[in-house]
Amino acid sequence: MSTKDPQIQTEHESSSRLREQRLQKLEKIKSLGIDPYPYKFSRTHKAIELQNKYKDLQNSQETNDKVIVSGRIHNERNDWIFIDLYDDSGKIQLYCDKEKLDKKLTEFLPLLDKGDFIGATGTVRRTPRGELSIKVSEVTLLCKSLLPLPEIIEGKKRHLGIHDIETRYRQRYLDLIVTSTTKETFKKRAQIISGLRNYLNAKDYIEIDTPVLQVEAGGAEARPFVTHHNALGMDLYLRIATELHLKRLVVGGFEKVYELGRIFRNEGISTKHNPEFTSIELYEAYADYNDMMNLTEDLIKTICLQIHGKLQIEYQGKIIDFEKPWARISMLDLIKEHAKVDLSDAPCEKIIEVFEKTVESKLIQPTFVKDFPLEVSPLAKKHRSINGLVERFELYMNGWELANSFSELTDPLDQRKRLEEQAKKKVSGDHEAHPLDIDFITALEYGLPPTGGLGIGIDRLIMILTNSASIRDVIAFPTMKPV
Repeated sequence: MSTKDPQIQTEHESSSRLREQRLQKLEKIKSLGIDPYPYKFSRTHKAIELQNKYKDLQNSQETNDKVIVSGRIHNERNDWIFIDLYDDSGKIQLYCDKEKLDKKLTEFLPLLDKGDFIGATGTVRRTPRGELSIKVSEVTLLCKSLLPLPEIIEGKKRHLGIHDIETRYRQRYLDLIVTSTTKETFKKRAQIISGLRNYLNAKDYIEIDTPVLQVEAGGAEARPFVTHHNALGMDLYLRIATELHLKRLVVGGFEKVYELGRIFRNEGISTKHNPEFTSIELYEAYADYNDMMNLTEDLIKTICLQIHGKLQIEYQGKIIDFEKPWARISMLDLIKEHAKVDLSDAPCEKIIEVFEKTVESKLIQPTFVKDFPLEVSPLAKKHRSINGLVERFELYMNGWELANSFSELTDPLDQRKRLEEQAKKKVSGDHEAHPLDIDFITALEYGLPPTGGLGIGIDRLIMILTNSASIRDVIAFPTMKPV
């Protein structure tokens, strides 16, 4: 007895039937001596360039300006008289006056389908209804699409789109074709990442790559992925942070370093978590966590202005205000404020538990939560004036942690002792405990100057800045369980 969803089965059968029809068209195209998959095509303009160049062209006005465009067919109307052609900048309409086209071209047009890539040559005009168009004289097939694009049916109307959110993530190429907002999100992602690099480079930070494959995966409390190197006959770990190698670079004499790249953590999947994600970590000699707060606030404000042109933005119905000075409050004071209890003398586990249950979700506006218990911060310097705490902050926004920073621990003897305690936890079965990285300790013994360090979760920041509900919306190819 079949357990398949009848609707899915029907859609599959329909897709198979349409594919067969397109294969038949493909053979007809070949019989006409047309190469359906040519090597190259030269165009003169993108859609947005034409829209800008001819923005003042009046309705019903025609030009003799010859242009060449290319893109994917999204729609056709009136038996291929009008074609909506999309490139990566937007849409341009093609107008095919069949009475003035040669016979070969009029016979060729019905062999096209939605999804095909074509090139078109013609002159620029604006229709009586105000649509900028190209009056076509020549069409070149650039790629025959064998599968139909997904459509959404609403009443008697149908349009390109995807109902199933799983399909959007599993077949991102389809999502990009039919959902314009998805493409805009990834364009903004690229702008945000470029803006981060430009900001840091302008402040004399230098970007240096560190190993993805590591003998010991340290620098964070997380369970690593394990792989095996055949030639060396040894297991290696995918990095869970770039911290320890970047600090080695500061030991070596670089005073401002950063890396923006992929991090891998063997953890669960949620709207805020993907096992493979993007992070930026930076380290500055002669700085502390106060300097890192200043830098973090200015960096994110700068990026927000570049993307939105303003510092108040909407995220999922809430207004996030980047303009006001960001709150800087100790974890213990936040617990007093929200949980109405003083946990100054409480064990570390109790402090973290109460904070996560009663405070985190209320931190909607940008807030630096500072001064953490020593036990959960083995790489941070002890607080200069409060016993039992370290100089560490996490930036919270919309109830999420977005950034983590320390006045970095530079005492090699203290660092060894703390990592030895972590190693004991690891032996006892704590898969997220820090390993004892002897070479890192050795590097510290050569001397690490006072240093401020900062890590920012890029994907969550992009979620906020693009009003995206899930981390999967801002990662082009998120981790998915096989169907």
